[in-house]
Amino acid sequence: MKKIFLIIAATALVLNACKVKDVDADEMFLSEEAAQAIMDAESEGYELLTINDFLDKYMTEQGNYMSEESQYRTRANNEVTNPGIYLFSIDTLPTHGKGIYIRGRVCTDDYGGNFYKAMVIQQIVEGKQQALRISIDAGNSNGMYSIGQELLIRVNGLAIGRYANEPQLCVPTYNNNIYAQHAEQKIGWAPGRIHPARFMKAVTRIGLPDKSKLQVDVLEINDFIDMLDVKDARKWDGMLVRINNIHFTGEYADTNGDRLPCTDGDPETDSNANVFGPTTLNVGYPQGRVITDGTDYTLVSTSEYAKFAYMYLPAAEYIGSVEGILSFYMDNASYSPTWKTWAITIRDLGDIKLSNSDTTWVPEEYHK
Repeated sequence: MKKIFLIIAATALVLNACKVKDVDADEMFLSEEAAQAIMDAESEGYELLTINDFLDKYMTEQGNYMSEESQYRTRANNEVTNPGIYLFSIDTLPTHGKGIYIRGRVCTDDYGGNFYKAMVIQQIVEGKQQALRISIDAGNSNGMYSIGQELLIRVNGLAIGRYANEPQLCVPTYNNNIYAQHAEQKIGWAPGRIHPARFMKAVTRIGLPDKSKLQVDVLEINDFIDMLDVKDARKWDGMLVRINNIHFTGEYADTNGDRLPCTDGDPETDSNANVFGPTTLNVGYPQGRVITDGTDYTLVSTSEYAKFAYMYLPAAEYIGSVEGILSFYMDNASYSPTWKTWAITIRDLGDIKLSNSDTTWVPEEYHK
């Protein structure tokens, strides 16, 4: 009997020791006062910068990560076509010294697969949006950082860079994929994804997620489509926008920027099929499908790996709005930007709200 009692007692101790700790919301989502206390505790002081001030202070044009031995990819710059412009750059941020902080509210969701291992944060300064992309080597990060969640980020030891002219918080990564399309132009240093443990260490969540505090700027396509100055476009990239009175034209843009009709092909083999994101035949670029609001034309950008990639495009009779992240993606300095350098990247199909005179558009997946 004594042995049985001891076994029961020991088992009770083990089970008690393994009890999962209850979630403490105050530990997970800090108050403004608690977040301020973190910065005040910096032994060498701190600076809290707006996103644009952070970019202006720490992101240089050429970057500080170049050397004769370790070059950026060759397509990063071209002194003939785009003199003085670097589409790819990396500036490392100080590891020691005063704490460097930025803050912003998450405005993307990777559940739909169109922001794979990436997020965008938004900060409102004097009523205007400032935005920054963040590359994180983690899928389903929306579980930790939901849309509307405000983040305080200590950026010391990370890097600020540009990938295809899009500014982003990152770490330096060397690419040597010799099997990529035009691989000889892409081997070299470029912004890479932050390890999730490193990102968690840098981030403090302030308050509970609140989507209502996100600002969506309503634009017409002609407000941005002719803005082709590469440097000016960086301040618009990443903005959360909505365009009204749009419809899909059933077209894609070819390499020359011409609008061509999509086909009735199989999206598993036909890159021009009439769906959001057909195959790129393992090349991996974002697919674009044409929309218009009557003022001009732009693209809705979709990854072929998104969950809705093989959904048929809405017919032109369906009219309404599209919401998403404005992007200016330019990855080869040998060319000049065109209208198709701009695109709207939707987070999921819920960002598209269309109807005709009788019905609301309902997504339908491709079937053979």
